Amino acid sequence: MSVDPVATGDSRTSRLLLAIAAVAVAFAAADTYVVVLALPDMMTGVGVPIDQLQRAAPIVSGFLLGYVAMLPLIGRIADLRGRVPVLVMALVLFALGSLITTLAYDMPSIVSGRFLQGVGGGGLVPATLALVADLYPVERRGIPLGVVSAVQEIGSVVGPLFGAVVLALADWRAIFAINLAVGLVLAAAVRALRPASPSAVEVRPERASKPLPDVVGTLLLLATLAAGAIVFLRPSSLMRDLTWGQLFIPFAGDGRWLTPIGAITVGALVLLLAWCWFAPRPLLDLRGWVRVLLEADLVGALLLALALGGVILAFATADPKIEVFSPRGRWYLLGALVAAAAFTWHVRRAANPLVPRGALRRTPAWGALLVSFFVGAALIAALIDIPLFARTTVYPDDQLPAALVLVRFLLALPVGAVLGGYLIRSLSPGVVTAIGMLMAAVGFVLMTRWGLTTIEEPVANVALIVGGLGFGLALAPVNAALLAFTDDDVHGVASAFVVVSRMVGMLIGISALTTIGLRRYYSEQLAIPPVQEVCDGKSKCKAFSDLLRVAGIAQEHAVFWGAAGCAVIAGVLALVVFREVRPTRLAARDLFSGHA
Repeated sequence: MSVDPVATGDSRTSRLLLAIAAVAVAFAAADTYVVVLALPDMMTGVGVPIDQLQRAAPIVSGFLLGYVAMLPLIGRIADLRGRVPVLVMALVLFALGSLITTLAYDMPSIVSGRFLQGVGGGGLVPATLALVADLYPVERRGIPLGVVSAVQEIGSVVGPLFGAVVLALADWRAIFAINLAVGLVLAAAVRALRPASPSAVEVRPERASKPLPDVVGTLLLLATLAAGAIVFLRPSSLMRDLTWGQLFIPFAGDGRWLTPIGAITVGALVLLLAWCWFAPRPLLDLRGWVRVLLEADLVGALLLALALGGVILAFATADPKIEVFSPRGRWYLLGALVAAAAFTWHVRRAANPLVPRGALRRTPAWGALLVSFFVGAALIAALIDIPLFARTTVYPDDQLPAALVLVRFLLALPVGAVLGGYLIRSLSPGVVTAIGMLMAAVGFVLMTRWGLTTIEEPVANVALIVGGLGFGLALAPVNAALLAFTDDDVHGVASAFVVVSRMVGMLIGISALTTIGLRRYYSEQLAIPPVQEVCDGKSKCKAFSDLLRVAGIAQEHAVFWGAAGCAVIAGVLALVVFREVRPTRLAARDLFSGHA
C-alpha cells in the first residue's frame, strides 16, 4: 500500500528523499548526452584515430546496452529489496563506471566504464518511479510523476551544456571525475535519508543496532582501488624507477593485467570478494545481493538482456542509406528472437519469474508499454532531425547553433511533463496523452512546412514549443496509468518495462524513419540536373548547392511526416487502452467509497 508522506511523521524526509532521487535521475540522464561534444576527445584519449569515427560506436552503444538491457532486473530487485537500497547501489555502480571511464586507457576499458554507467543510471529510473507510488497515494501522484519525467528530459539539455563547460576548462576525463564525486555524494545522501520505519520504500530495513564499520573490508577496497588506479594510470615516475618499474613488466605478452601490479590488483579484488562473502558484517553484503539476484530471476533477466541487446545492436549498427538494419543486424535480430523465445518459455516454467505472472495482465498496464513504444519512435525524430534540419539549411558548418535550435523544444518538454501530471487529476490519462500526442503531431506537421530560412524566423518556435509541450504532456499519464493498474509489489519491474519500451521505440523508430527520409532524398536527387548543366560547365556553384539543400529538406520533411504518424498512433492507442483509467481524483474517491 502506498504511503502518503503528508500522513506520516517523516513527510519532509520523504520529500527530500524523492527530490534527491530526482536529481540523481537528471544527472544520470545528462550523462547520456554528455558524450555529444566529448566523443572526439574520448576517442583520441583511448588511442582511436579521429578519422575512424565508426570505431567509437561502442562508447555510445555500451552505455545504451547497460541502460536498457539490465533495467528489468534492477526494477525487479527494487520490488524485492526496496527502493532505497537499489537507488544507493545504482548510484554506486554509476560512480564506479565513472571512475573506470575517467581512468580508461583503451576501448575495452572505456566501454566497460560506460556500460556500468548505463546500468547504474538506468536503474535509477524505475526505482524512482516506484518510489513515487510508494510515497504518494493515487490522487497525488500526478505532479511528482510529472516532475520525475521532467528532470529526466532536462538531462538532454543539461548534458551537452555540462560537457561544453567542462571541456572549456579541462579535458574529457574531468567530466567523469565530476560524475564520480556527484554519484558518491548522492548515494551517501540517499542512504542517510532512508526511512526509519519499514515500508514499501525499504522492504528489508537494516537492524536497529548500528553495525560496526568493516575495517578489513574497507582496507581491501582501498587496496584494490589504489592498485587498480596504478594499472590504469601507469605513473611515469614509478615506471622509470629501477625497483618499482619491475611492477609493470609483463609475465607474458604486453597486457597491463599480466604484470605484477595487475596480479596484485586482481588478488586484492579476490580477497575483497571473499571477505564480503564470508564476513559476518561485511562492507558489502555480497551473499545477500546474490540471494536477491537469484530471487529476482537472474536467468530470466539474462535471457531478456540478450533479447534486448540483440535488438539494440541490430538497429544501432544499421546503415540507413541501404536498409533498416545491416546484414550483421539480421544475425543480431535472430539471436534476439531466440533469446526472446527462451525467455518466454522460462517465464512460464519458473517458480518466481522476472515478470510475475499476471503483473501486466490489465489492459492499461500492457497498453502503457505499447503507447510508450510509439512515443519513443516519434520523440527520437525530434531529438535527431531538428538539429539535422538546422545543419541542412542555415547552419551547415556550425554544430552548436544547430543544437541550440533543439533547446527550444527541450525546454518546453519538462514544462509539459509537469502540466501533464497536474491535468490527470481532473482528466483521464488517456485523454491527456492523446491531447499531448496530437500536439506533437501538429508540431511535426508544422515542421514539414519549414523551408531554407524558416529556422531563423520566429514562426519556427511555434512548432518547437507545441511539439515539446505535447511530448511532455504524454509522459506522466503513461506512468500514472501503469502504476494505477499494477500491484505495489511489481511497480519497479513494470516501470522498467515502460522505459525499455520507449528506448526500443527510439531505436527502431530512428532507423525506420531515417531510411524513409533517405529514400525521399535519393528520389529528389535523381530529379536534379547534372552539376555542369546547372553551373554552366563548372563543378560547383551556389545554385547546385541550393538544389541539394532542397533535397535534404525533403528528406527531413519525410521524417517529420513519419514521426507525426507515430504520434497519432500513440494518441489513438492511449484513448483505447487507457479508457478504463479515470482521473486520479475520481479514482481516489471511488477507492475511498469502496473502503467505506
